[in-house]
Amino acid sequence: MTTENIVHDAVRDQNNLSMMAWRVHEFGPPPAMTFESISRPTPGPGEVLIKVHAAGVGPWDGWIRAGKSALPQPLPLTLGSDLSGEIEALGPDVADLAVGDQVYGVTNPRFIGAYAEYALASAAMIARKPTSLNYIDAASVPVIAVTAWQGLFDEAQLKAVQTVLIHGAAGNVGAYAVQLARRAGIQTIVTAAKQDFAYLRELGADTLVDYHTERFEDAARDVDAVFDLVGGETQQRSFQVLRRGGKLTSAVSQPDQELAKRHGVDAAFFLVNVTTRYLTEIAGLIDSGALRTRVGTVLPLTDAYEAHLMLEGLRPTPKGKIVLEVGTR
Repeated sequence: MTTENIVHDAVRDQNNLSMMAWRVHEFGPPPAMTFESISRPTPGPGEVLIKVHAAGVGPWDGWIRAGKSALPQPLPLTLGSDLSGEIEALGPDVADLAVGDQVYGVTNPRFIGAYAEYALASAAMIARKPTSLNYIDAASVPVIAVTAWQGLFDEAQLKAVQTVLIHGAAGNVGAYAVQLARRAGIQTIVTAAKQDFAYLRELGADTLVDYHTERFEDAARDVDAVFDLVGGETQQRSFQVLRRGGKLTSAVSQPDQELAKRHGVDAAFFLVNVTTRYLTEIAGLIDSGALRTRVGTVLPLTDAYEAHLMLEGLRPTPKGKIVLEVGTR
């Protein structure tokens, strides 16, 4: 048998292998999800095949399922982006990774494919997982931690001794933003519910505002940046607390450019860009004890439908990230 035939047979055998995955054939509410057997994918150039041990669940998964993604999403598709696991196979042109490596990160720029027993991932969007974390905790990190990093440092360009107002600070992205700001010497004013104050103080928040009973405008004046994780009226009111030349950065909605102009500030919505470089930096911070993770709910892969009911507010959801367990911890 020639080498060409051996390679051809290996690819054929790989394609014949099946796996379970959560699929969407038509956009819609959670019942649009189906758990079905599909062929195990084969990595192409720049890709790796990951044996998934855990997959994170985020609001963006619900937007994709419902057909509300900011990106084109041809159907059918497999849901999920955050993941952790072991590299099962390498595609061409993949360097610095090997079969068996324990990794974490995001599948691809479309944020799909992780709710499965095996997933393709761009090698440029994964990194070796933090050694101090199990697979469940590692899968909770990528999108939200990188969003916090990019919102503070890449978008708002914040530096030590500056001040940032963080809306939704007790949420998944906000909690990382508070910790990263503290580590960088940035003063934080945060909005949250009073029951989350103790947690936020542990993370290093400086000034806390109960959004139920207090106005953040009374605590924040001439801040250098607002990191908006809430949107709506809260975002609209935030322009007035910025210094002239300050920056409002939102990870949830497009800010009003007329308001920004009127107040003499910059304002922008951004989509997270998860790369190996950010994931490696964040893994180092986690392993050094500088960043804490928080998993709220762990469900088996078979219960991804329940996870999406939580996203829709139809099931109670503890604080912290929802994670689907696919393999062993």
